[in-house]
Amino acid sequence: QVQLVESGGGLVQAGGSLRLSCVVSGNIFSIMAMAWYRQAPGKQRELVAGISSVSSTNYADSVKGRFTISRDNAKNTVYLQMNSLKPEDTAIYYCNAQYTMYRTDYDYWGQGTQVTVSS
Repeated sequence: QVQLVESGGGLVQAGGSLRLSCVVSGNIFSIMAMAWYRQAPGKQRELVAGISSVSSTNYADSVKGRFTISRDNAKNTVYLQMNSLKPEDTAIYYCNAQYTMYRTDYDYWGQGTQVTVSS
């Protein structure tokens, strides 16, 4: 069973920075597509950023130029560097892992980490 553990959330003032980390258990991290999602109160969960197994990336328009997703396969870890934070970035941030093996799709989620940006 794959487990994802996020860390790095907290309270920060607008304009500040945070770096989220997500450590993934097991030995197949390198084949996983990883992503960060977020869910604000009363809103649907939305994709923030994704990174493929070959490190191609994509971002939500709302975070382009401010957030950077990266991965370290040696550490089984995906990161989300968040700069120039805004109050509207306040949400619970979730790590997601997806992969396909033997024609079966797998999808795992972390427990979430709270990010609060004060104005």
